[in-house]
Formats: sequence, structure tokens, C-alpha cells
Amino acid sequence: MGRDNSPKERQRQQLARKLNRRASYDRILIVSEGSKTEPNYFNEIRVAHRLHTANVAVRPSELGTAPLQVVRYAQQLFEHGDPHLHRRIQKRAFEQVFAMFDRDEHESYFDALRLAESLDGKLKNDIKQPIRFRAIASVPNFELWLLLHYEDIRAPIHRDEVLSRLRRHYPGYEKGITGVFAATKGRLEVATQRAQVLATRFSAHTVPEPFTAAADLAQLLIGLRS
Repeated sequence: MGRDNSPKERQRQQLARKLNRRASYDRILIVSEGSKTEPNYFNEIRVAHRLHTANVAVRPSELGTAPLQVVRYAQQLFEHGDPHLHRRIQKRAFEQVFAMFDRDEHESYFDALRLAESLDGKLKNDIKQPIRFRAIASVPNFELWLLLHYEDIRAPIHRDEVLSRLRRHYPGYEKGITGVFAATKGRLEVATQRAQVLATRFSAHTVPEPFTAAADLAQLLIGLRS
């Protein structure tokens, strides 16, 4: 009997080869508001825990830094992939998508939360599974997550104060620097506990109360291979 060379059969074989090459853990796409700080931090976790770039991709938003733009870019990148082959983002090639942004004073913050919630479970990946789509918000900013490694924050705090207090513990900290995960990972457990306590009292919606979901994402990546 001759070989089936139909387009449908070739597509099936390509998908089978792709799945065989995958690691056993979920494929995760992270899109961030920041162009360096958050990508550097989560890429450092990826490298430290030997997560393959085909399974964990971290990209800054290319539509802009407003929260709604971050969520829309995450949706766009998931649905259409990246046309630049060297970036290796294939369309719909993830089980989980995260859009990371700060509250700061962004006007589109709550719209971004609503859009992310509306997409959760509604988009399907390349193996026809509904994906998880989640906003990873921080109030007031991502640096709150880093400050929790050193201090227990329970009351509203301005982003400038977060940065000032973080630098008291972490001299030389600047947005976009590398090595932050290595410098703070010894305090990861206590920071996670503090973030979890905040999450029992507040949420991304209870602005201006302090909150960060960055702890959830860090723990997810760290636990992928376990």
C-alpha cells in the first residue's frame, strides 16, 4: 500500500513529531509590561531550573506598556505566533498564557483584568485544548514582589516608596538589571508566604491595597519539572 501523502496526514505527522519533542511539562508564554526587569527575572528562573525555551517563553509587550496593550499582545502572540523565526514563538503553542503588568496609575488597568478573565478557557491551543489565560498583576508594581523578600507589607504603599525601601535592602537595584533572582532567591520562601497572606486579604481588584501575583508565577515555573 502506498504512503499517505495527503496534507491532513502530513499535518498529523508534524504534530506528532512536535509533541514527541516537547518536555513533559506545560508550555508557558509570559508577556510583560516591562521590557527588561520582568523578562530578566523570569528568564533567570527558567535558566536556573533548566526549563527549555520551547516550553517557557518570556517576551515584553510590543504593542505598548499599558495593561490593556499587554493583554492584547499576549493574545496576539498566542494566536499568531512571532513571524521572526529566530524567536521561536509558534502560534497556539502553549497551555498557559500570562500577561504581567503593574497597577501604577494606568487607566486601562481594570479593563486589562476583565479582558484577561474573559479569555481564560476560551482560547484553544494547537492540540485543541482550552488554555489558561491569566493576568499577573502587581499593586502598585512588580518591585513590591521583590520588597516582600525583605519586608512584610500590609498597607497601601506608593511605587516610589517601594523602590526606595527596596534599595535600602538591595543597594544598587535598578530597573532592568540582571541577577535579581540569584540575589533574592534565598528569601523566596518568606516572600512567597507574605504574598500569599496578602492574597487572602486583597486581590488585583482591591486597589490600592498591596497585592502581587508574581509569587504564583515564580512558584509555577520552579515547580514545572518536579
